[in-house]
Amino acid sequence: MDKLKQYFSGFWFSMPVQLLLLHFRRYQVFLVFWYVLFSTVAGGFMRTFGADSLFLAPEYFGKINVLSTAIVGFALGIFIMSWNITTFILFSKYFRFLATTAQPFLKYCINNAVLPVIFLVFYFSKAVSYARYQELFGATEISWMVLGFAGGIITSILIAFAYFFGADKTIYRSMASVIDTANVHYALVSKNNPLPKERTELRIDWFFSAKMALRKPRDVRHYSLAFLDTVFKRHHFAAVIAIAIAFFFLIGIGYISDTRLFQLPAAASITVFFAILIAAAGAISTFLHSWSIPVMVLVYLFVNFLYQKDIIDLRNKAYGLDYSSKTVRPVYSRESVMHQAGSAEIAADKQVYINMLNQWKKKQGTTKPVMYLINTSGGGIRSATFTMNALQQLDSMFGGKLLQQTFLISGASGGMLGAAYFRELYYRKQKGEKINLQDKQYIDDISNDLLNPLFSSFVTRDLIGPAKPFTKHGYSYTKDRGYAFEQKLNENTHGYLNRTLNDYKEPEAKAEIPLIFFNAVITRDGRKLVMATHPARFMTRPLTDSTSILPFDADAIDFRSFFDKQNAGNIGVLSALRMNATFPYVLPNVWLPTNPVIDVMDAGLRDNFGQETSLRFIEVFRDWLKENTSKVVLLQLRDRSLSDWDRPLEGTSLFGTFTKPFLLLQNNWYKLQDYYQHDQLAFSFEAYGPQFHRICFQYVPSRKEAPASLSFHITAAEKRDIALALKAEDNRKEFKRLRSLMK
Repeated sequence: MDKLKQYFSGFWFSMPVQLLLLHFRRYQVFLVFWYVLFSTVAGGFMRTFGADSLFLAPEYFGKINVLSTAIVGFALGIFIMSWNITTFILFSKYFRFLATTAQPFLKYCINNAVLPVIFLVFYFSKAVSYARYQELFGATEISWMVLGFAGGIITSILIAFAYFFGADKTIYRSMASVIDTANVHYALVSKNNPLPKERTELRIDWFFSAKMALRKPRDVRHYSLAFLDTVFKRHHFAAVIAIAIAFFFLIGIGYISDTRLFQLPAAASITVFFAILIAAAGAISTFLHSWSIPVMVLVYLFVNFLYQKDIIDLRNKAYGLDYSSKTVRPVYSRESVMHQAGSAEIAADKQVYINMLNQWKKKQGTTKPVMYLINTSGGGIRSATFTMNALQQLDSMFGGKLLQQTFLISGASGGMLGAAYFRELYYRKQKGEKINLQDKQYIDDISNDLLNPLFSSFVTRDLIGPAKPFTKHGYSYTKDRGYAFEQKLNENTHGYLNRTLNDYKEPEAKAEIPLIFFNAVITRDGRKLVMATHPARFMTRPLTDSTSILPFDADAIDFRSFFDKQNAGNIGVLSALRMNATFPYVLPNVWLPTNPVIDVMDAGLRDNFGQETSLRFIEVFRDWLKENTSKVVLLQLRDRSLSDWDRPLEGTSLFGTFTKPFLLLQNNWYKLQDYYQHDQLAFSFEAYGPQFHRICFQYVPSRKEAPASLSFHITAAEKRDIALALKAEDNRKEFKRLRSLMK
């Protein structure tokens, strides 16, 4: 029993255990970074945004392979060493005996390896499982990726140790005589007069040496505190230089990240950024002590002052729009908004669109054709992929004439990426290019990763890197993650979407392609921003009989007319798509040159399914549609079920019960949209009778508990699941209904 107690005591008072406990007792902020890493890899933290895929399936040059995992491994090694360096600086006073040994930093790292080792074991198990069951890799590919990651992290740590070994030798060489003299003096004194047992703040009975052997710490009371502090300070200086190198490395990557070679996996940029944050937090704690919080508050107030005075400008812009003049800007007020929604303005725009409707009718080859309107829902790459799959299958059903019979496409977020790309492919085919609209390559194109460059740019450009200007569509802007998103989307779609709204003005007017209404939501008041090639002020408010109901305030802004003096037609289609898909925090809100300034974000906040837009369009042109069409069919492509009973909001814990009121709106946002849009649909059915139909295709995952992630990255298994969704029973029934309407 005594022996067992002795073993337990030795284990408990060993340096690895006491050091681990010390992390929980002091400077707990550093554990937050480990928590984020553990939670992200486990699929908890920011899973909705696909954060786990950044670490478990890192991409480099658009591929997940040995090189991409090696880069992430190398970056994780930097993070681990930064954590070791920072905590070594802060905790060295508890382990003064290390100052008199060779290679004290190496010994500290060995004894501080508990958390890193646990994380690496956890990471490897998750990464292998993810590669096997989500990315569908074979054993050989997985083995190479594991070797790549291991090689990267080992290389990173070896480089760090090589640097510190050199520093250790220099320090030890310069102070060796002092250490030897003190040791000889201690041996002579303690031989005849043993010193009483040393009392320290942290009891350490054992520690691991550089050769992984158990050693007892030596008594260092015969050294002056000034001497021990001098030894540690020299090591601290070497550590600060190492962190500075990492910081300037990240700045350099941000500056040259347009070069594809330096577009690192997002996980690598994030972990290096974490390494710098840990070092910065350590530096603040070391040098400022109790002044840390007041100084940070002053820094914030100073930066906020610069921002308010427009000395620094962190706002993202719509590329192609003219922001240069601060005097010639539309006033955003009730009066100006209502003016652009005036009866005369609405009537003028309606006539333009009636001419376009007549052009569309001429191309149908029948006196009363069926008109199709396509609605596609938001949902990141998941929705973009489902939309492309659905449009390809529908176009095949229509004998390649789906878009010829379609007049309008509207929607939100990811779905619009797929729809816009499909329309561009159709347009190019009409112009004589050899394009097979059913080619599965286009599904691969639109389902390619957008998340890695976005997060990587967020770290290297938005947070750390220097502001770097660029010119787009004739105007100058600053690169940020919005720019990175557009560049990657442009690359994924072979440059086909690198157009402006004006480029589509003529083909839409001639009914060569369907119209697209790009939408966004103005954060100031929730109004919709409608972006079209031609002014569409009839979309800004519902039509009413003013003798019965007072006219409503406009609930939307027509982008083309409101920003006419800012060259609205010159805005890039990629920017319009980004504004349509600005998911909170993932992409930056886009600010617009008004007085006062407004900014916009994801269209899904107002109309995630595009249905509200289509129903208003139908109502505005009801008379023309009744006279000139035999049927009006809404084709709705949804990335979620119509009757979503699978993810109810439940308070299954005490914490969940308290947070439930705050999460109610977020969890039920799209359901609430469905509820009120059901009323709109009912009114349309009542107005049109058998002339009006809605066909709804839904992405329902094969396993309800494991739907494709709602982010800008999906896995190979998720791509396969999305493609199979069109064969689900509900979708087969809808295809059957559609065939009957086509007769």
